[in-house]
Amino acid sequence: MNTLTIDIRKAEPRDADAIADVHQAAWRGTYAGIIPHRALNGMLGRRGPQWWAHAIRRATSILVVDMGGKVAGYATIGRNRARELPQQGEIYELYLRPECQGIGLGTRLFAAARTRLAAHNMKGLVVWALEDNVGALDFYAGAGGRDIAEGVEVFGQKALRKIAFAWD
Repeated sequence: MNTLTIDIRKAEPRDADAIADVHQAAWRGTYAGIIPHRALNGMLGRRGPQWWAHAIRRATSILVVDMGGKVAGYATIGRNRARELPQQGEIYELYLRPECQGIGLGTRLFAAARTRLAAHNMKGLVVWALEDNVGALDFYAGAGGRDIAEGVEVFGQKALRKIAFAWD
């Protein structure tokens, strides 16, 4: 009998290629048809393995879901960037490989990110999601997030609404 281990840990330099792969697959799966093709490809082109290696070396807070020795997802976390919101922590990104979605890994990664932010004495948490990303809206609402603010993100020539979810 084989046992599959699932671990959530801080990203290491050796994870850069795998995180770049997850980023590519997750963003293409999530945002194709939402973010204009040219803008999406441009964003993906800028965030390859070297970009992620640099982010890890800069001590950016990146958590990975390690499933049987392979990176299945990642989250980037830190201080809330929206000064008008009282929550101190923010999950900037939380993405899983498309084939790893819907089996509870996102919930585990989200919980680990919240725990890590709380361990750094950040009270409250905010996460932004594009309004057209129904899967993310459902996930964060299902996790108890309150819809507290709206904003706009511009991709190429297209302005897309985004929603902030908060936890105290």
